[in-house]
Amino acid sequence: MIPALILIIAYLLGSIPSGLIAGRAFFGIDIREHGSGNLGATNSFRVLGKKAGAFVTAADILKGTAATLIPISLHLQGVVTGIHPLLAGLFAVIGHMFPLFAGFRGGKAVATSAGVLLAYSPLFFLLLATIFVSILLITKYVSVASVSAAVAAFIYAVVHTIYEKDYPFFAVVVALAFFVIYRHRANIVRLRNGTEPKVSSGKSK
Repeated sequence: MIPALILIIAYLLGSIPSGLIAGRAFFGIDIREHGSGNLGATNSFRVLGKKAGAFVTAADILKGTAATLIPISLHLQGVVTGIHPLLAGLFAVIGHMFPLFAGFRGGKAVATSAGVLLAYSPLFFLLLATIFVSILLITKYVSVASVSAAVAAFIYAVVHTIYEKDYPFFAVVVALAFFVIYRHRANIVRLRNGTEPKVSSGKSK
């Protein structure tokens, strides 16, 4: 009963539509009707501006972090309960992609996945964040940076599991990497067609 409750709470945390809340509360708009139509951080930056975009990014990261920390903080991450912290984090990411509170139209899993890894392995998070920022500065494409970080996460998970035999870590990281890449399939098509927008200065408000 408790494991199921934790997973439900994790999903509901992930379902909090940060972008939708910020758009409606501060600008009176639904960001799903603007830009790419996505609820995630990138579209929030483009539609709502830097400050709101930073808020949405932080909120989406914290959703994954909070969900992952639930089993840890309650000391329920052992074998008896069957709740691995990363499993709770995975459910938060699913909630972010398919939010109950926003008609199941959510984001692309990048920020919330990052929050999961931040809670579970801060050094791994910093590695991927460095890769993300580096690729973003070089290419100016958020989608390229996101997919590159996902591929790097997959490679790391494979190598890590070979040596550490951490199979839950491998399964969840591979799932998160798949989610990120799959949710960016339209971006990949636009990159091939040369129509993917690059990062711009955007609004400053």
